[in-house]
Order: sequence, then structure tokens, then C-alpha cells
Amino acid sequence: MEHSTIIQSQIEESIRVKEQLLPSLLPNISAAGKLLVDALRNDGTLFFCGNGGSSCDASHIAAELVVRYKSGNERKAIPAIALNSDQAVLTACSNDYGYEFLFQRQIQAFGKPKDVFIGLTTSGNSQNIILAVEEAKKIGMKVVLLLGGDGGKLKGKADVEIIVPSKVTARIQESHILIGHILCSIIEKELFGLD
Repeated sequence: MEHSTIIQSQIEESIRVKEQLLPSLLPNISAAGKLLVDALRNDGTLFFCGNGGSSCDASHIAAELVVRYKSGNERKAIPAIALNSDQAVLTACSNDYGYEFLFQRQIQAFGKPKDVFIGLTTSGNSQNIILAVEEAKKIGMKVVLLLGGDGGKLKGKADVEIIVPSKVTARIQESHILIGHILCSIIEKELFGLD
């Protein structure tokens, strides 16, 4: 069975979406990087979350910061937490209150005004992220959102929004992880002088 058409079309589509990031989203990515660096310089913590594939991306980015982003870049650990990683909290909150409160409860428990909430949602309509954003704002935290399509219900709700110009979930997630890696590079450069 020949798959070259599928392979070529998906790679080309991914390239097209990423090419659109540079002119339209460069200022937003830079602003998000500055916001994260400023928070970390003030002893803040970065709280990441998402659902499904975005959950994995949130964990991936947090791990890059806690451990290291680039091989050979030795530096101290950066305080970054993926809110979707604690199975006991996930199952207890889902059972006792409802899945939509999962991230909101954790932000209520751990969030401080000097911290940053970073939500990843391809649709911009994830109720558990909407409630977490509302909670973060109550606390006085800064909010960064990685969205897709038209930004959904979360458009206009963050200090910095990075909306990937695509309606295809896979292309949005591919761009979100690229943006996450760029943010890691900015943090390592600004805080530790690492390339």
C-alpha cells in the first residue's frame, strides 16, 4: 500500500501552519517568553495544563523546564508543574466535584500572584481550563494561553494568547509543542545564558 500522498500532504500542511506562526505570532511568543522569565526571576512557579494530547504537551514542556531542555545545558531546575499529572487529584476531583474543576482546584490550592498559569487547548473551549483561568485571575496570577482556530471561548481572556491559525487539531498540537520548545529556549537563554 502506497502512503506517499498522505505523508506528503500532512508534512506540507504542517509546514504551512508553522510558516504562519512567524509573522503573525512572533510578538505574542516573545511576550509570553518575557512574562514567564519575569515570573521565574521573582521566584514564581509555572503551572501548565491541557486535556488529551495537550495534556501530554503540558507535561512535556514542564519536564523540559524541571530537568533540562537541551542536552548539555546544565542548570538548576526550574519550577514548572503539569496539573494533569497527579492521578489521585485527577480521579478524586473528577469523582467528587466533576472533571471541569480539576485545574481550578489545583490553582486554588497552589497558585500565588507571582505565578503563571499556562493552558493548552486546541479549541479554546475546554471548561476545566476556562475555570482555571478564572481562578488564576482571582488570585492575581498572569495567564498565557496556547489556543487554535478562532481561539474559542478563551479568546481575549489571557495576558498573552498564542492562537495557532489552523482548525486541524494535529497541526495545532504540533505548533503548540514547537512554541513550548521556543519558550524553553527563551527561559534558558534569559535566566542562564544558555543557547
